[in-house]
Amino acid sequence: MTTLADILHSVEGGTFPIPDLGVTVVSPPSARESCVMAFTGHVVVAADVDAAWVAERLPPEDMVEPVAPPFLTALAEATGRHAHCLDAMLLAPAIRDPAERAAAVAGLEEFTGHDHPRVVRALEFRDHVRVYGDPSGSVMTIGNGVAGRTECSVEVPESARGQGHGRRLAQAARALIPADAHIWAQVTPGNAASFRAFLAAGYRIVGSEILFL
Repeated sequence: MTTLADILHSVEGGTFPIPDLGVTVVSPPSARESCVMAFTGHVVVAADVDAAWVAERLPPEDMVEPVAPPFLTALAEATGRHAHCLDAMLLAPAIRDPAERAAAVAGLEEFTGHDHPRVVRALEFRDHVRVYGDPSGSVMTIGNGVAGRTECSVEVPESARGQGHGRRLAQAARALIPADAHIWAQVTPGNAASFRAFLAAGYRIVGSEILFL
Protein backbone atom coordinates (compact mmCIF):
# COMPACT_ATOMS: atom_id res chain seq x y z
CA MET A 1 0.00 0.00 0.00
CA THR A 2 1.39 3.42 -0.97
CA THR A 3 2.12 5.77 1.91
CA LEU A 4 2.73 9.50 2.01
CA ALA A 5 6.37 8.76 2.86
CA ASP A 6 6.61 6.73 -0.38
CA ILE A 7 5.22 9.64 -2.40
CA LEU A 8 7.56 12.19 -0.83
CA HIS A 9 10.56 9.91 -1.29
CA SER A 10 9.67 9.56 -4.97
CA VAL A 11 9.43 13.35 -5.30
CA GLU A 12 12.90 13.63 -3.78
CA GLY A 13 14.09 11.31 -6.53
CA GLY A 14 12.39 13.41 -9.21
CA THR A 15 9.32 11.25 -9.76
CA PHE A 16 6.04 13.07 -9.11
CA PRO A 17 2.47 11.76 -8.95
CA ILE A 18 1.07 11.28 -12.45
CA PRO A 19 -0.56 14.59 -13.55
CA ASP A 20 -3.89 12.93 -14.37
CA LEU A 21 -6.09 15.49 -12.52
CA GLY A 22 -6.77 12.79 -9.95
CA VAL A 23 -6.80 12.53 -6.18
CA THR A 24 -4.92 9.88 -4.22
CA VAL A 25 -6.07 9.09 -0.68
CA VAL A 26 -3.55 7.61 1.77
CA SER A 27 -3.40 7.11 5.52
CA PRO A 28 -2.32 10.04 7.70
CA PRO A 29 1.44 10.04 8.21
CA SER A 30 1.21 10.17 12.01
CA ALA A 31 -1.10 10.87 14.90
CA ARG A 32 0.21 14.45 14.90
CA GLU A 33 -1.04 15.57 11.52
CA SER A 34 -3.06 14.90 8.40
CA CYS A 35 -2.59 16.90 5.23
CA VAL A 36 -3.62 17.79 1.70
CA MET A 37 -0.74 18.13 -0.75
CA ALA A 38 -1.12 19.48 -4.25
CA PHE A 39 1.34 18.67 -7.01
CA THR A 40 1.12 19.52 -10.71
CA GLY A 41 -2.08 17.85 -11.91
CA HIS A 42 -2.55 15.65 -8.85
CA VAL A 43 -3.64 16.01 -5.22
CA VAL A 44 -2.82 13.73 -2.29
CA VAL A 45 -5.15 13.58 0.71
CA ALA A 46 -3.41 11.96 3.68
CA ALA A 47 -6.10 11.65 6.31
CA ASP A 48 -8.26 9.14 8.14
CA VAL A 49 -11.02 9.15 5.50
CA ASP A 50 -11.64 6.73 2.69
CA ALA A 51 -11.52 7.35 -1.04
CA ALA A 52 -15.30 7.10 -1.41
CA TRP A 53 -15.82 9.87 1.17
CA VAL A 54 -13.42 12.10 -0.75
CA ALA A 55 -14.96 11.28 -4.15
CA GLU A 56 -18.45 12.19 -2.90
CA ARG A 57 -17.24 15.70 -2.10
CA LEU A 58 -15.06 16.46 -5.08
CA PRO A 59 -15.94 16.83 -8.76
CA PRO A 60 -13.74 14.71 -11.02
CA GLU A 61 -10.66 16.24 -12.63
CA ASP A 62 -10.86 19.45 -10.63
CA MET A 63 -7.60 20.70 -9.08
CA VAL A 64 -9.20 23.65 -7.31
CA GLU A 65 -11.85 22.05 -5.10
CA PRO A 66 -9.46 19.77 -3.12
CA VAL A 67 -7.68 22.87 -1.80
CA ALA A 68 -10.74 25.13 -1.55
CA PRO A 69 -12.41 26.06 1.76
CA PRO A 70 -15.55 23.87 1.45
CA PHE A 71 -13.62 20.61 1.11
CA LEU A 72 -10.98 21.61 3.64
CA THR A 73 -13.69 22.50 6.15
CA ALA A 74 -15.42 19.17 5.60
CA LEU A 75 -12.13 17.32 6.03
CA ALA A 76 -11.38 19.19 9.24
CA GLU A 77 -14.81 18.28 10.63
CA ALA A 78 -14.47 14.64 9.57
CA THR A 79 -11.07 14.25 11.20
CA GLY A 80 -11.68 16.42 14.27
CA ARG A 81 -8.78 18.68 13.36
CA HIS A 82 -8.25 22.25 12.21
CA ALA A 83 -6.65 23.33 8.96
CA HIS A 84 -3.34 25.13 9.21
CA CYS A 85 -2.20 27.71 6.65
CA LEU A 86 -1.41 27.02 3.01
CA ASP A 87 2.33 26.58 2.46
CA ALA A 88 4.41 26.09 -0.64
CA MET A 89 6.68 23.04 -0.43
CA LEU A 90 10.29 23.63 -1.42
CA LEU A 91 12.92 20.94 -1.85
CA ALA A 92 16.71 20.87 -2.24
CA PRO A 93 19.39 18.19 -2.39
CA ALA A 94 22.24 18.09 0.09
CA ILE A 95 25.45 19.89 -0.75
CA ARG A 96 27.85 17.04 -1.52
CA ASP A 97 31.23 18.64 -2.09
CA PRO A 98 33.18 18.53 1.22
CA ALA A 99 34.72 21.96 0.70
CA GLU A 100 31.34 23.52 -0.11
CA ARG A 101 29.78 21.81 2.92
CA ALA A 102 32.46 23.20 5.20
CA ALA A 103 32.12 26.70 3.76
CA ALA A 104 28.32 26.64 4.12
CA VAL A 105 28.40 25.96 7.86
CA ALA A 106 31.38 28.16 8.76
CA GLY A 107 30.53 30.46 11.64
CA LEU A 108 27.38 28.61 12.69
CA GLU A 109 26.84 27.61 16.29
CA GLU A 110 24.61 24.73 17.41
CA PHE A 111 22.39 25.57 20.36
CA THR A 112 21.04 23.25 23.02
CA GLY A 113 18.36 25.55 24.45
CA HIS A 114 14.82 25.35 23.07
CA ASP A 115 13.35 28.65 24.27
CA HIS A 116 13.63 30.62 21.00
CA PRO A 117 10.15 31.21 19.50
CA ARG A 118 11.20 29.60 16.19
CA VAL A 119 12.45 26.54 18.10
CA VAL A 120 9.25 26.30 20.14
CA ARG A 121 7.27 26.42 16.91
CA ALA A 122 9.49 23.80 15.26
CA LEU A 123 8.94 21.40 18.15
CA GLU A 124 5.19 21.58 17.52
CA PHE A 125 5.67 20.17 14.02
CA ARG A 126 8.94 18.21 14.05
CA ASP A 127 10.92 15.59 15.94
CA HIS A 128 14.67 15.44 16.58
CA VAL A 129 15.02 19.20 16.17
CA ARG A 130 18.50 20.68 15.89
CA VAL A 131 19.09 24.42 16.22
CA TYR A 132 21.82 26.59 14.70
CA GLY A 133 22.50 30.31 14.79
CA ASP A 134 24.88 32.89 13.37
CA PRO A 135 26.32 36.12 14.83
CA SER A 136 23.43 38.17 13.41
CA GLY A 137 21.00 36.43 15.75
CA SER A 138 19.39 34.50 12.88
CA VAL A 139 18.26 30.96 13.70
CA MET A 140 17.82 27.84 11.60
CA THR A 141 16.16 24.59 12.70
CA ILE A 142 16.33 21.13 11.17
CA GLY A 143 14.07 18.25 12.17
CA ASN A 144 11.90 15.39 11.01
CA GLY A 145 8.45 16.59 10.01
CA VAL A 146 5.61 15.27 7.86
CA ALA A 147 6.02 11.56 7.12
CA GLY A 148 9.52 11.70 8.60
CA ARG A 149 10.92 13.98 5.90
CA THR A 150 13.81 16.26 6.86
CA GLU A 151 12.62 19.88 7.10
CA CYS A 152 14.23 23.20 7.91
CA SER A 153 13.04 26.65 8.90
CA VAL A 154 14.81 29.98 9.19
CA GLU A 155 14.16 33.03 11.36
CA VAL A 156 16.02 36.31 10.73
CA PRO A 157 15.59 39.18 13.23
CA GLU A 158 14.27 42.44 11.80
CA SER A 159 17.57 44.21 12.40
CA ALA A 160 19.44 41.69 10.21
CA ARG A 161 17.04 41.40 7.28
CA GLY A 162 18.08 42.17 3.74
CA GLN A 163 21.70 41.13 4.36
CA GLY A 164 21.64 37.56 3.03
CA HIS A 165 21.42 35.73 6.35
CA GLY A 166 18.26 33.85 5.39
CA ARG A 167 19.79 32.61 2.15
CA ARG A 168 22.98 31.58 3.93
CA LEU A 169 21.16 29.63 6.64
CA ALA A 170 18.89 27.94 4.09
CA GLN A 171 21.99 26.89 2.18
CA ALA A 172 23.72 25.76 5.38
CA ALA A 173 20.81 23.41 6.06
CA ARG A 174 21.75 21.58 2.86
CA ALA A 175 25.22 20.98 4.31
CA LEU A 176 23.96 19.69 7.66
CA ILE A 177 22.21 16.61 6.27
CA PRO A 178 23.74 13.42 4.82
CA ALA A 179 25.27 13.96 1.39
CA ASP A 180 22.75 11.63 -0.27
CA ALA A 181 19.69 13.24 1.40
CA HIS A 182 17.22 16.01 0.58
CA ILE A 183 15.73 18.75 2.73
CA TRP A 184 12.28 20.36 2.62
CA ALA A 185 11.03 23.80 3.58
CA GLN A 186 7.52 25.17 3.85
CA VAL A 187 6.93 28.83 3.04
CA THR A 188 3.69 30.80 3.20
CA PRO A 189 3.11 32.19 -0.32
CA GLY A 190 2.91 35.79 0.85
CA ASN A 191 6.36 35.68 2.46
CA ALA A 192 8.23 36.93 -0.60
CA ALA A 193 11.48 37.56 1.28
CA SER A 194 11.61 33.96 2.50
CA PHE A 195 10.81 32.68 -0.99
CA ARG A 196 13.68 34.67 -2.44
CA ALA A 197 16.08 33.38 0.20
CA PHE A 198 15.24 29.72 -0.31
CA LEU A 199 15.23 29.96 -4.10
CA ALA A 200 18.62 31.68 -4.02
CA ALA A 201 19.88 28.88 -1.74
CA GLY A 202 19.08 26.22 -4.36
CA TYR A 203 15.58 25.11 -3.35
CA ARG A 204 12.78 24.63 -5.89
CA ILE A 205 9.01 24.66 -5.52
CA VAL A 206 7.48 21.19 -5.85
CA GLY A 207 3.92 21.70 -4.63
CA SER A 208 1.76 23.04 -1.82
CA GLU A 209 0.39 21.65 1.42
CA ILE A 210 -2.16 22.29 4.10
CA LEU A 211 -1.64 20.51 7.42
CA PHE A 212 -4.51 19.46 9.68
CA LEU A 213 -3.46 19.56 13.31
